[in-house]
Amino acid sequence: MTPLVKKGLLAVGVAIVLALLGGGGFVYSKLASYDASMEKVYDLPLPAITLSDDPAVLARGEHLSKSLASCAISECHGSDLAGGKSIVMGPLGTVTGPNITKGGIGGVYTDAELVRLIRHGVKKDGRSVTFMPSFEFNWLPESDIVAIVSFIRSRPAVEKTNGPIEIGLLGKFVDRQGGIKLDIAGRIDHQNLPQGGPPQPTAAYGKNVALFCTGCHGDTFSGGAIPGAPPEIPIPTNITSHPTGIQDWSEADFYKLLDTGIKKNGEKLDPFMPLEALTNMDAVERKALWEYLRSLPPLPFGGR
Repeated sequence: MTPLVKKGLLAVGVAIVLALLGGGGFVYSKLASYDASMEKVYDLPLPAITLSDDPAVLARGEHLSKSLASCAISECHGSDLAGGKSIVMGPLGTVTGPNITKGGIGGVYTDAELVRLIRHGVKKDGRSVTFMPSFEFNWLPESDIVAIVSFIRSRPAVEKTNGPIEIGLLGKFVDRQGGIKLDIAGRIDHQNLPQGGPPQPTAAYGKNVALFCTGCHGDTFSGGAIPGAPPEIPIPTNITSHPTGIQDWSEADFYKLLDTGIKKNGEKLDPFMPLEALTNMDAVERKALWEYLRSLPPLPFGGR
């Protein structure tokens, strides 16, 4: 091997090492950013709240807890609110909705702290909650928030140990890359919370309902691979009216999907999709969501 070739190989080796070190520094900065954000304490005042035992209010709270807020489904806190099944996301980590009855952490939270958790994604200690998608339903009007908390408080206390919440290094990195949202409070504009009106079967109301879809299908609803996610995480589809999306779907096709989890082409929804909550949506919420999705500009698949 000539001295020139040796020098060339040495230069290539040095370049590779520098690239690896640079990449490592980039990854480390992302991990450090995630940890710092999750340790941040938010100084947010506790809201005033008066719960209700009115049967109509409790019924509304139960409905929302099983649909738009999705508290009382198996993937979240479970039908009895005593803890959901663990969601195992490979190297991203594992998350489990905790026991929020009075026999669990619900017993140490005040009513006002529960409202703050729903609105701001901030726990009792002032730090961000992990994975709970408050940004998908914190637009609900005050009457609906009161109904949800009233329903939670009406449930029996259950003694049950909480499941694991373990976020891997890849999970932290993907969060910082704008992929799966784990740091919730850091994504909410706490001084300008969204404000939703009363339920209506319109695209305007559907715009709020559709926030339920953004965590997977992206802010443009055009789907595509979640940035940095491992291959075991399914690739969300396009739900705009583009040929690569749901352009040829009818309203009946859409409702069939919500009811059965079966797509127009006969395929089943991936289990990663929260079908239980979708199935529990009422006629107004379904119509509003359909009208809003149909109002979106048709975008090609993958724009997220």
